[in-house]
Amino acid sequence: MKTNFKLLIATITLGLFTSCTEGFDRDNENQDNPVNAHTYGIFNNATRGVVGANIRGSFQSARMALPWIQYSAQRNYTEEDRYLYRQTSPGTLYNSYYAQANNFKKIIEYCTNPETSGSVALYGNLDNQIAASRIMLAYIFQNLTDTFGDVPYWSYGNQNPDFQALNIQNLTPKYATQEQIYTDILNELEEAIAMLDHSEGIFYDDASYINEYVFGNDTQKLRKFANSLRLRIGTRLKNSPLSALAQQHITSAIADGVMTSNDDSVGVKFENNSINPAPQYEAFFIDNRTDYTVSKTFVDLLKGIIPNTNITADPRLQKMVAPVGISKGRSVGRNYTESTDLDNYQGMPYGIPSLITDTQRPSASLFSYYVFRPDYTEMYMEYAEVEFLLAENNGWNQTNYENGVRASMQKWFVDPADITAYIATLPPANQENVMTQKYIALFMQPYEAWAEYRRTGFPQFLIKPGDQINLINPVEGSLTYTFTPLENITDLPTRVKYPFNEATLNGANYQEAAARIGGDRLDTKLIWDNN
Repeated sequence: MKTNFKLLIATITLGLFTSCTEGFDRDNENQDNPVNAHTYGIFNNATRGVVGANIRGSFQSARMALPWIQYSAQRNYTEEDRYLYRQTSPGTLYNSYYAQANNFKKIIEYCTNPETSGSVALYGNLDNQIAASRIMLAYIFQNLTDTFGDVPYWSYGNQNPDFQALNIQNLTPKYATQEQIYTDILNELEEAIAMLDHSEGIFYDDASYINEYVFGNDTQKLRKFANSLRLRIGTRLKNSPLSALAQQHITSAIADGVMTSNDDSVGVKFENNSINPAPQYEAFFIDNRTDYTVSKTFVDLLKGIIPNTNITADPRLQKMVAPVGISKGRSVGRNYTESTDLDNYQGMPYGIPSLITDTQRPSASLFSYYVFRPDYTEMYMEYAEVEFLLAENNGWNQTNYENGVRASMQKWFVDPADITAYIATLPPANQENVMTQKYIALFMQPYEAWAEYRRTGFPQFLIKPGDQINLINPVEGSLTYTFTPLENITDLPTRVKYPFNEATLNGANYQEAAARIGGDRLDTKLIWDNN
């Protein structure tokens, strides 16, 4: 991603217009002269923010979904692995999503307001700018409702009176139901796709400072992303009360065209510097933290040593994980040699008591160079996931399953010969095998992997409350511990609790929503959770 002086000047940090009064920011532009707004700057700023540090970083990701789905484990304070996350994390996640949602809404307002539309039309086709913003809003609200359940919602195309979010005049918006939100998201995606004018880009690129970094100004790539997102959401809902609608969108999305190669994957490539780096680089090198690393669960899976998984040693191991003993400084510069000795890769045991982390920490591998890169690409959605969705919707199809594994390995720079050899060892496609490979492919995309576990119950080998785990203690020898959560639940969390200040700032609507979903608890299930 380039940083450009004109782009930085153009970028507008917009306020959060939800029930929470924290973080309200005004337009940087003169409110009496709104024609100065640069929609491409807003778009670039917002698309990066949706996968930036406040959402994919060391707290909102690495203290909740990243360890819960056991891609990571805490190296010091393990309370968050055991579901006692700090109170501020859900609020920052929630507010950050709404802040970026308001950015995309602002683009729509500039494009539809007669006083500003003529000015912003100089930057790109108005319909394409609106359609791109609707698609990104659908992505944001999918993540919000997947995480919390019923939430305040806003729609471009539906004036439902229950859709009250993103309105500065209403500081106590109603929470829309999950059924309302998912139904409207699917409709928004379908209408936005139909709105696209493929004879032009999202923005005009005839000036050096006008660019769009996520879709490369390619409306066909945007269309495939929107259809792939419909496929994801439809698959999530196919065994829910919205099953008929879900199947309609699955069929329609596939027919209209989903991702077909890694070139279609959508993500934000951060900058190779210390000013705008990727979230994990920021956490480990700018903030100088080493609180978490790859979990033993995930490393053992890649090593092929978890019983009953039918998984052989996976060459993605060396691409995702650094050998034991490599410091984070050596890792970020790739100042190490990948090892063929699997004993050189060890994960941090998940959810152990904090008092014994010092016995395990020295022998735990850190993340690899590929994860620690400042210019790491944080994914919105990738082609490998689409192939696994197709495998499921085509009756656990072998070809789609293999395509997904191949695409994931290519993304992680695995040697072609190693890809061919690994695919030859794959067990036949069925629900467990496909979902296990999908879990591997979603590494570092923890909220999506967590949603798929809640929906399907796979992978089944994740450590759950009451499980006994064997460790090697250098002082006492063999040691067994029981995973004991600090919340009274019997499985992984099934949602995140609403931000703590919602009960105060939007009490009546919060209470109504909490009662409607079955309680503001970590074990309240969402409408598609059949695990």
